[in-house]
Amino acid sequence: MTDTQAVTLNALALYGLALLLTAAFAAQLLLHELPCPLCLLQRILFALLAIGPILNIRFGPRPSHYALSLLTAVLGASVSTRQVLLHVLPGDAGYGSALLGYHYYTWALIGFIAAIVLLAAMLLFDRQFDHRTAKVTAPGGFAQGAVWLVIGLTALNVLSTLLECGFAACADNPVVYEMLK
Repeated sequence: MTDTQAVTLNALALYGLALLLTAAFAAQLLLHELPCPLCLLQRILFALLAIGPILNIRFGPRPSHYALSLLTAVLGASVSTRQVLLHVLPGDAGYGSALLGYHYYTWALIGFIAAIVLLAAMLLFDRQFDHRTAKVTAPGGFAQGAVWLVIGLTALNVLSTLLECGFAACADNPVVYEMLK
């Protein structure tokens, strides 16, 4: 795999993350389900997962960039596992609505595990790290669009979190936007 192909795959990964962040944001706005603190932490970790691909697009593929995302995905899987375990007891309805039989935090766990596997697979392609030329080519519009889309969605999620929690700790079971009361 060439570094150009790796950049394209990194851009596709960013579009995947953008889709995930959009779905979480849509559930919040359309279904009126405010995210709990662990849900917000998972969203932050999905946004941080984008740092590796963004660095790969900007500076060219590097193992250290993939490692940043890999460590973030492991942390995200840990947080998601924590939330799954909070609702694993029989009779516990879970938090929020379910999508295809699984709650969003379960889907987050699946997403973080998928990210771990995909990042590890990307690290297997050594040729993308061959930098025979010192010049890094400017990313195309497809890749730049992915970067700005993820940055924009992250900013919207930060604004939404500020409206939900204000400048205090977020409620365990939020029902109202604190800043809009």
